[in-house]
Order: sequence, then structure tokens, then C-alpha cells
Amino acid sequence: MSELWRYGAVELSQGISAREISAVDLMRETLARIDVVNGAVNAIISLRDREALMGEARIADAMPPRGWLHGIPVAIKDLVAVKGVPSTWGSPLLADHVPVADDGIVRRMKAAGAIVIGKTNVPEFGLGSHATNPVFGVTRNPFDRALSAGGSSGGAAVALATGMLSVADGSDMMGSLRNPAAWNDVWGFRPSVGLVQGEARDNVLLHRLSTLGPMGRSVADVAALLGTLSGADMEPVPPPAAPRIGWLGDWGGAYGMEDGLLSAAEAALTGAADLGWRVEPLAPPMDAAALWESWTTLRSFMVAQDLGRYWRDPVQRALLNPQAQWEVARGLALTGEEVERAAAIRRGWLAALNALFADYDALILPTTQLWPFPAEWDWPKSIAGRATGSYHRWMEIVVPASLAGVPALAMPAGYGPTGLPHGLQLIGAPGRDASILGLGADWERLIGPRTARDPA
Repeated sequence: MSELWRYGAVELSQGISAREISAVDLMRETLARIDVVNGAVNAIISLRDREALMGEARIADAMPPRGWLHGIPVAIKDLVAVKGVPSTWGSPLLADHVPVADDGIVRRMKAAGAIVIGKTNVPEFGLGSHATNPVFGVTRNPFDRALSAGGSSGGAAVALATGMLSVADGSDMMGSLRNPAAWNDVWGFRPSVGLVQGEARDNVLLHRLSTLGPMGRSVADVAALLGTLSGADMEPVPPPAAPRIGWLGDWGGAYGMEDGLLSAAEAALTGAADLGWRVEPLAPPMDAAALWESWTTLRSFMVAQDLGRYWRDPVQRALLNPQAQWEVARGLALTGEEVERAAAIRRGWLAALNALFADYDALILPTTQLWPFPAEWDWPKSIAGRATGSYHRWMEIVVPASLAGVPALAMPAGYGPTGLPHGLQLIGAPGRDASILGLGADWERLIGPRTARDPA
């Protein structure tokens, strides 16, 4: 097998198990691929010592396989602690932070045989879907290096798209596994909240709003890594003969869409009939403004709990970026009544979804509201003439799934007139993760495989 960087993780796993691929050859090719392309896109950061990595690959070749990731190089999102590897959260406050213990998902991947080679780049503290920070700089889109790669799992998505990784972990509070997947032509899966266990240091509310999850160039790789991260069997469940899918589009016009994006999504969906899917237009099941109010209140409340320790120190506060300062100030100013109102809206949304999923196998809508924007921007200030008003309003379309904590699969959906990729998000009922992956496998047969590419 040649050009190992082009292979997916499941293919590599099968080759290593059959002794057709050596971990040494794979590590050598992985590092060579990083040498060739990472300088152009800045996706892999904190790369470990090469001799140490080659040594770990030689040990892997000398051992019987420990798990399906045996001998496969992985890089961990830089919002996750890795023992002995700088783990910065993209913040100057943690630029020199080197953990003494692995977070849980790292332990699980290592137990499955993975070799951690470094980290993938993120926005500071994961805030905003644009992977740039003052510690490592900006990650660039491999389809056009002048553009953003998205985020917060932007480094992971780009590393996958360019063949530096075969599979990757990520996390998703507000589209962080979905936005970069759409902009880099890969798959990203936000699992049902609670399926992948978080860390004890996380506050309670975070576990309801955010989740860790997998990314890959195929549904098989995504499902395999989700099984490792969750400890559960995540084999995709084949869909029923004629699944009923509710198309939500731009939420009745509530979500501003950049020119060409909605029509590209609708054009991609015409192929669903060939799969036997019954795609039916749906009226907005809940007021978008109410969802936004609930989401932004609960999000600010959570971020203030998480980052308040830095905010309270004037010296450290000055090192927080404007997004973090805005969120913390807003969260600390919230009243109990405002938080309870947000929670009540959320309960109403969950009830509305339960009613929908009694009739529909899944819901679908575009993954993003705009095409990738210039990498030098901090964030888009408007969409199709509508002012965004905050650093994250341009990501509003991901809120319905995030607020509910339900599974959402970011599916590649083709390319726009300038060659930039876009995607669809397929949303399922709570706990129906394997069923959503099964629909994704169906879609994958329609659109074909995602292949690693050189940066444009």
C-alpha cells in the first residue's frame, strides 16, 4: 500500500492488523505529509519529537494490536489535555501549560492503540467558528488559503482534509464539529449530549450544552472513533426503506443565508430521492428568536462560570480576547429570572422536537449560513445585508441541535460555483446516534468518498 496518508483510519487499521502496513511506515509518511502541507494551513500544532514518535511506532510494530487504532497517528484538539504535550486552549494564559495527565478521551484513544503526535488548532477557548488565536495564529482553508477553515475544530478538519490525519477528535457547543466539516468537505458528528463523557472539571451546565465527538473523511471512520470515545457500539443502523426527512431550510427566512448557499443545499437534496428518502418541507417548529434568546443566555451563563476565574483578575482579564470578555460580562450580569426563562424555552423546544420525531426520522438544514470568509477577519459582521450583531450570530443555524443536545451529523453536500464546499446537518432524536449515522452512510453512497487533497 502506497501513499498511506490518503487512507482512512478503518482502512489503515485493517492493513496494520493484517501486517500489510507497518506503524513505522505510517508514522514516517504522516510526518512527511505534515512537512509538506502544514506550513500552508497551520492545522497541526505542538508536534511532538520525531524520534520519540518513530520509537513509539517501532514499539507498536513489535506488539500485537491493542485496538482498532493500533499504531495510527492522531492529533488531539487543543481544548483537551494531553499528558506531556502543551495544551493551551489557544490562550496566552495557558501558553506554557503542559498537563500531567490525559483527559478521558485521550486515555480511550491511547487504550485503542493510537499514537498521539500533537494537537490541532482552535480559536481561543473555542469561542467562535474561526480557528485563530494569539498563541499559534490562524488555520487556513485548504480549498482557498485566503479563507477561514471554521472552528472550533478547524485544525482537526483541515488536518483531515489534507491527509495529515486519518481521523480526528473534536468538540461541539455551537457547531464546532459541524461548521469546519462543511467548510473542509469532511464529516463531523455531534453526538447526543452525555454519550461521550466529559471531564470532572467541567461545570454541570457545560455537559448539557457541549459535547466531544468525532470527525473523519468517511462515516465508517466517524462511527469507529465515536465507539472509542463513548465506549458504546456505534455501528451505523441502516435506515428504514423510505425514511421521512423534514427539510427546515432557512427556518422560514429567519436565518440569513449568503447568496447561493440555500440553493446549493436544495440542489444537493434532489439526490435524496434516489436513496428513497422522502424529504418534505417543514414550517419552522419554533420561533427562531426564542431559540436564540435561550441559547445565548445559557451559553453566556456557562462561559461566565468557566472563564470567570480569569475575568476576576484584571491582569488575566486583559489577556482574554473580546469574545471571551463579552461572554463573561454578559453571563455575570444575568439574573436568575433570565436564566429560568431560557431554561423554560429550552424545555418547550425539547417538547416540540419530541412531537416532530414521532413523525420524522430526521430533520435536515444547511450546516452554515455563509461560505468561508477571509482568514484575516475576526468574524463576519453581516450576512446577506443583515448585521450579525455579535461574534457568533452568523452561526445561528446550528443552535436548534445544540440547544436540544440531540445528535447532528455534518454531511458533505458538494461545491459552490467557486469550488468551495458546503454541507447539510442531519438532526435526529435523542439517543438515535447510530440511526443518524446509518442515514449518513446512505448519503455517502450518493455523494461518493471524501479524498485528501493538497492545499489550493
